[in-house]
Amino acid sequence: MTGVVDEAAVGRLFRDESGRSVAAVIGFCGDIDLAEDAVQEAFSLALRKWPRDGLPPNPGGWITTTARNRAIDRLRRDARGRELLGDMAVLAPQDDLGEADIVPDDRLRLIFTCCHPALSAEAQVALTLRLLGGLSTTEVARAFLVTEDAMAQRVVRAKRKIKAARIPYRVPAAAELPGRLRSVLAVIYLIGTTGLTRPGLGAEAIRLARMLAALMPDEPEVAGLLALVLLIESRRATRIGPDGSLVLLGEQDRSRWDRALIEEGQSIVRRCLRRNHPGPYQIQAAINAVHADAATAVQTDWRQILALYDQLLALAPTSIVALNRAIAVGEVHGPAAALALVDELELDHYYAFHATRADLLRQLGHDDEARVAYQRAAALAPTDAERDFLTGGGRGAR
Repeated sequence: MTGVVDEAAVGRLFRDESGRSVAAVIGFCGDIDLAEDAVQEAFSLALRKWPRDGLPPNPGGWITTTARNRAIDRLRRDARGRELLGDMAVLAPQDDLGEADIVPDDRLRLIFTCCHPALSAEAQVALTLRLLGGLSTTEVARAFLVTEDAMAQRVVRAKRKIKAARIPYRVPAAAELPGRLRSVLAVIYLIGTTGLTRPGLGAEAIRLARMLAALMPDEPEVAGLLALVLLIESRRATRIGPDGSLVLLGEQDRSRWDRALIEEGQSIVRRCLRRNHPGPYQIQAAINAVHADAATAVQTDWRQILALYDQLLALAPTSIVALNRAIAVGEVHGPAAALALVDELELDHYYAFHATRADLLRQLGHDDEARVAYQRAAALAPTDAERDFLTGGGRGAR
């Protein structure tokens, strides 16, 4: 297959395929650093070769195969290669997988490897997003509201821990699954929310959530996560306008929302809410289901959403949840009540905090303060679309 291939096209493929390739090569060699280096080398070769020769019929497969061959070459040259080849039988056993045979997928294996209890919870999520989600260290740092240097050190330490502890590359036995579940759910959730602006990741989050639901059918929070990523993905196509500008939820063309994803997600939510004491992912899915119920923005049942946020804040009392609850308070009780809640939060380095403040200040007629808040939000915004929107005096980040 021939055609025009430039650096931007290869960059897009890297974002879409690098996680799959890294997972596959780790499955072969059992060494995270070696796999990352091999995939990087494969993409560097693609940058030189594809603009001249055109795309191969299966670009992702070409990258994975090339990376695997590069890893083999490195093992043959390296003095430690024989030792690493011996490690493969331990890290990726083929003759006695046991429970791992339930889900023969390298990406799910990689998530469970990175979510081993020997690692801290933050390191588990950060490492998986870096390796599997194709996110840069900068993007992962933004997701955690920390500096890029701090995140880079966290990722390096996690990889060293996996190697030193010889953590096996497999889906754990059934008895071990609940202990890993919280971090695995967090990884898939963050992949899904990143998919709002990164084509392909939303679908990947749905695929992984479906596999996890098949692996753990009796876990209500797994079902809740699946519903949540389905409902989030249903709106992705309308979040960015034709000119690349950000389109807020209230202004999106709801006729373009994916009704099949919405119906599936809402069906799961209804089953979840029939249980007692739904967990955080089930409640978040219910909030998204209420938004999807409204034919127009003005028909949104904000009182129901606020009641759900009350439940969510009791279960997950984080500043981000409190910020989103404050937005619902503003819709129900007015901007002054919401601003009082927002100003109590310590989220100075989070762009949505300043965007929300700006929106509320503008509603209250405090235009000068709103302008300063918009500028602060724009300076912190993670994407060009959000930065441009806020620079133009947008209406907050809901």
